[in-house]
Amino acid sequence: GEMAVGKNKRLSKKGKGAKKRLTDPFLKKDWYDIKAPSIFTKRQVGKSLVSRTQGTKIASEGLKGRVYRVSLADLQGDESLAYRNIQLKCEEVQGKSCLTNFYGMDFSRDRLCSLVRKWQSLIEAHVDVKTTDGYVLRLFCIGFTKRHQIQIKKTAYAQSSQVRAIRKKMCEIMTREATSCELKDLVLKFIPELIGKEIEKACKWIYPLQNVHVRKVKLLKAPRFDITKLMELHSGAGEDVGAKVKSAEDVPGSEPANDWSAEVEA
Repeated sequence: GEMAVGKNKRLSKKGKGAKKRLTDPFLKKDWYDIKAPSIFTKRQVGKSLVSRTQGTKIASEGLKGRVYRVSLADLQGDESLAYRNIQLKCEEVQGKSCLTNFYGMDFSRDRLCSLVRKWQSLIEAHVDVKTTDGYVLRLFCIGFTKRHQIQIKKTAYAQSSQVRAIRKKMCEIMTREATSCELKDLVLKFIPELIGKEIEKACKWIYPLQNVHVRKVKLLKAPRFDITKLMELHSGAGEDVGAKVKSAEDVPGSEPANDWSAEVEA
């Protein structure tokens, strides 16, 4: 039995290394506020945990790039929108706030399942688009055929040529709506489902549709990170400007720009 000599050295060393003091990992973490862009009515989304800066591991770097999924109902304070989730990506940390930007949208599972029924055609289309400020998105659209009010036949199936025509129309409208504006304006179109309503209107003559939705939006590519643009999104400077200018034109002499330039001259 000389083979086994010196094999079981570990046995004698009991209780030396095991006494590492366990500290609660949460003592080393901080809470940060997640801030949604000013497109949404409720800006305070929630909180996020991150380990404090220690050595080369910087807390803000640990936060950047995190993606949060938030129900649109919470962002808009409107329960009827609860079936859509918005993804927000943290792009910058300021103080104790994570500044996020729109990163995607999708439908809740139960909502999608509630739309799918028998005796109708389901039509889906997707398209890659680029907004004017350089974001590349993939939009997915879904729609269903509808029976006429006085229809007796149980089914409402579209012919494959009609389905193709509708799909073409879907892609066309999604492309048109998305390529004509900036990302933030596009998100403003998603919230009240303007694009779905447009498609419904346009396809009426091919085959009447119902429940037309942009069911999913993926962000494929973002332009180079621009802090001023993000600050604009969050300060509200880049928001509601159109409305204000209009009202100023209606009431002559009340342009906000004028009194400012007067001050400069003085």
